Amino acid sequence: MLTLTPDERRALRAQAHPLKPVVMIAQNGLTAAVLKEIELALKSHELIKVRVFDAEREQRDAWLNEACEALGAAAVQRIGKILVLYRPNPELHKAAEAPKTVRKTPAKAGAKASAERPGKPVPTRSTPGKPVANRRGVARNSTKPRSRPAR
Repeated sequence: MLTLTPDERRALRAQAHPLKPVVMIAQNGLTAAVLKEIELALKSHELIKVRVFDAEREQRDAWLNEACEALGAAAVQRIGKILVLYRPNPELHKAAEAPKTVRKTPAKAGAKASAERPGKPVPTRSTPGKPVANRRGVARNSTKPRSRPAR
């Protein structure tokens, strides 16, 4: 079973937060087919969530430990019926580290200065103007305050 430092565990919990469960453990429990699906998911994603249905807390803890030992993974977190598992896949990191050939094109004469500096964001909207007094967001003909009719 893989062990994680508290800092690694914290970072993995943050990465796992938006994930949806990809494997479900139902009434038959942690079978060989479920372990195979967890294996495939760990191979392609590294970090996965598993949802457990119809089990008590002790049973969920036992299944989490059993899956981690059988697959060589680390238990990141268990909250309620959601189990989070992690196993690094070096093949995924090799593909990400492969150098990509970038074709540089010369800047055109009419190109903006921000296009030459890719580090700065390009603004997409103009800033809103200052509010005009006595105009509640609706254009009116006069800027004078409206007088109320006498009762």
